Amino acid sequence: MIGKLQGIVDYIGDGYIILMVSGVGYKVFTPEYLAPKTTVELWIETIVREDSIRLFGFSSIAAQNLFNQLTAVSGVGPKLAMAIMGAISSDTLMTAIATGDAKTIATAPGVGKKVAEKIIVELKSKVGGSALTQISTGASAALPDLLAALESLGYRRMDIIDMAQNLVSENPDADVSKLVPMALKQISGNK
Repeated sequence: MIGKLQGIVDYIGDGYIILMVSGVGYKVFTPEYLAPKTTVELWIETIVREDSIRLFGFSSIAAQNLFNQLTAVSGVGPKLAMAIMGAISSDTLMTAIATGDAKTIATAPGVGKKVAEKIIVELKSKVGGSALTQISTGASAALPDLLAALESLGYRRMDIIDMAQNLVSENPDADVSKLVPMALKQISGNK
């Protein structure tokens, strides 16, 4: 099996790249944005099926492990796992799983409420500890409340999730009443 490839991004397609390695072009599916004509190293997960062999590439082993955990969930195949990882950053996804935030997971294309809840149920014990060590207990409680408050003001979760997560992790002792004005100030500053 191929474990890692280093080469030049020769072509960028819809959800995949052609990675040139010593004159051979490998079609590698990746959720990450890679600039054309740059040299990259990708950790490779090879999926062999009856009718195909597909290479999935990740810039870190942690991202590859998260992909493997997602594909271990019944009903989540490689294509859906890639859609989830392409729509939601790894840190945000792990936090959503750890805190039981199905709404955030459901923002990925092709993921409904039931699949999001299944991902949480099957992976919470696996990623919960590592995600919760990155954020304090208070912060993990504040994130869903902050998201709910901002959504009630009309903001879409997929537009605010990364900003909200950063805000909560930077201000772990702040409660929602303090976080909402800070979030609104950041949002208005971004426009």
